[in-house]
Amino acid sequence: MNIHKKLGTALIAVSMVMLGASVSANAAEVFKPFTFTYNAEGDMAQAVAEAKAKVTAAGFEVVGEYAPYAGATIIAVTSGDLKKAAASTEFGGYAAAQRVTVTEVGGKMQVSYTNPAYYGAAYRIDGAEGKASLVAAQNALSQALGAGQMFGTGDKQLTEADLQKYHYMIGMEYFDDPSDLMEYDSQKEAIAAVEAGLASGKGGATKVYRIDIPGKEETVFGVALTDAGCSGDEYIMSRIDKDDLRSTGHLPYEILVSDGNVYALYARFRIAISWPHLPMIQNATGATFFNIMCAPNAIEEALIQAAGGEV
Repeated sequence: MNIHKKLGTALIAVSMVMLGASVSANAAEVFKPFTFTYNAEGDMAQAVAEAKAKVTAAGFEVVGEYAPYAGATIIAVTSGDLKKAAASTEFGGYAAAQRVTVTEVGGKMQVSYTNPAYYGAAYRIDGAEGKASLVAAQNALSQALGAGQMFGTGDKQLTEADLQKYHYMIGMEYFDDPSDLMEYDSQKEAIAAVEAGLASGKGGATKVYRIDIPGKEETVFGVALTDAGCSGDEYIMSRIDKDDLRSTGHLPYEILVSDGNVYALYARFRIAISWPHLPMIQNATGATFFNIMCAPNAIEEALIQAAGGEV
């Protein structure tokens, strides 16, 4: 009996170990919005040129460049894989551009990039083909710039399932609660209106890039918000982007034109997805969402004007 008991106990122990290993192996992958990859040598111009050369050599197309404030440059890139992912699902155009950033912090030039898998999940890119395209884009950025250190969620552990249903807190917007900026009779008319609005700087908004999504009546614009007030990129970033590794790749904002309708992700979603760990009120660095409470409505109003509407 004792032998059988010992054998049974041993088998249970082995089974528990195997079960634990299985659970660990199947644990959901955790995602973060940004990857810091290296501190560049030289000045800002040299660091930007080097980063652009690396991503271009890896097959990415540089579609825009933006310096929102002193000490920061954003390089917007796309690729066949990113466009394929964007075309795979409704409103997937938000994921068509990724951002490579150079940010001067403490005398060093931080080179970072946005992670397609993170933003793809947040923007609900679904289906095998779309997800595979995001992974391919992620791998290409990693090979071009380095695997580096992922960051941007603090202690929060966000899985794909978490991101696909993400909202910052009860009562705040999800991905599918966008700002409805304008409606037009056709896609052509809508795009022309947005182009005109951005060219004239309505609402303090100007164009950083434009990407037409293949096979769909969908176009995404990257938008610089230059107003000195609550909608401005510098105003917002100066109040919440204070961690040692900077989240400069949050910028620029996007306007999406789909089937003649003009949308933008509502700011309480679009900003929070880049800082899901940022508290509402209290933070040792002084960075809180309370500091930019005026921003969501101001951003929406700026983008309505850029889309050809009136506030």
